[in-house]
Amino acid sequence: MSVALTQAFVRFVRSEQAGGALLAICTLLALGLANSPLGEDYAALRHAHLGPLTVEHWINDALMAVFFLLVGLELEREIYVGELSQPRKALLPLVAAIGGMAVPAGIHAALNAGSPTASGFGIPMATDIAFALAVLSVLGRRVPPSLKVFLVAVAVADDLGAVIVIAAAYTTELSLVALAGAGATFGLLVVLNRVFRVMALWPYLLGGGVLWFALLEAGVHASIAGVLLAFAIPFTARDPARPSPSHRLEEKLHVPVGFVVLPLFALANTAIEVDGGALAAVVDRNGLGIALGLLVGKPLGIVLLSWAAVKAGICALPDELGWRHVIGAGMLGGIGFTMSIFISNLAFASDPAHLEASKLAVLCASTLAGVVGLLWLRTRT
Repeated sequence: MSVALTQAFVRFVRSEQAGGALLAICTLLALGLANSPLGEDYAALRHAHLGPLTVEHWINDALMAVFFLLVGLELEREIYVGELSQPRKALLPLVAAIGGMAVPAGIHAALNAGSPTASGFGIPMATDIAFALAVLSVLGRRVPPSLKVFLVAVAVADDLGAVIVIAAAYTTELSLVALAGAGATFGLLVVLNRVFRVMALWPYLLGGGVLWFALLEAGVHASIAGVLLAFAIPFTARDPARPSPSHRLEEKLHVPVGFVVLPLFALANTAIEVDGGALAAVVDRNGLGIALGLLVGKPLGIVLLSWAAVKAGICALPDELGWRHVIGAGMLGGIGFTMSIFISNLAFASDPAHLEASKLAVLCASTLAGVVGLLWLRTRT
């Protein structure tokens, strides 16, 4: 039995595919500028101050909170009405995502235990949904619709895991007063939703701004504010006549996030000077941990845990999906990019050399993962 894709899912996939193409262009542009005679001027522009923060920090700490808001809204939709809403349907992508996070982190940790780069264990845990779907779009009808649904569900669950890792492992010293203020703000937003059933968006967006500032002051990365805000915004089953605030906001955010926020993130964070020192650092323990985590750990974790869960009778493969498709999805899961680079910024914020080497390792491994996954699915399906 074939899988029928909803119009909302089709719009989502097309938006992610187009955003992935633009992301690739901006990455190449940033790399080109960083390694051109304009490199120093471009670096000065990124590090110029706009008020209390630099341009780069505004992008990474403020604009990326909007990206995480969209991630949270997508998580909310999947949990309530999507692939994660029914336990039996949700179990396989959840198991696959857990394997796809645990094995890469374990590979990096094994190679970097006790070293200054041990904090980079979270870098190879992520999957970039935009690039992964962009690769699938090249294959067209060669892959079944259920593979796109499975990959999206895995990536969404993966994003949830990344958010938990960011909150737990990459939080600086806490300010309990500011954290209490953030908790009170989030509680007020939940009361507006659950008790008073406020359906206007502006109170939640205003409260989200306060929540972002409070978390920033508390020492928790402010991107978490986006995810928390998403789950405070009212969600109801889709009604074309009266869409819920969550649906309205998600639809409004796809274009600015895909075509403004993420391209700016790529322009700010992939301007890497590629020289002999950077290339040598890519093959040190940290670089190898990232590359092997994405290229080997991702497909190994996704496939092995999925196979074990199916063999144990805990869950079943979706219609039209074979193990060759799951292997291909695992390979595409090694495209870390956005979230991996984001976690690199947190893991090595005070270590510029390892930060640049980590980003370069992410770019190289993600590109190779995309090519290998594309070739596998093209020849095996």
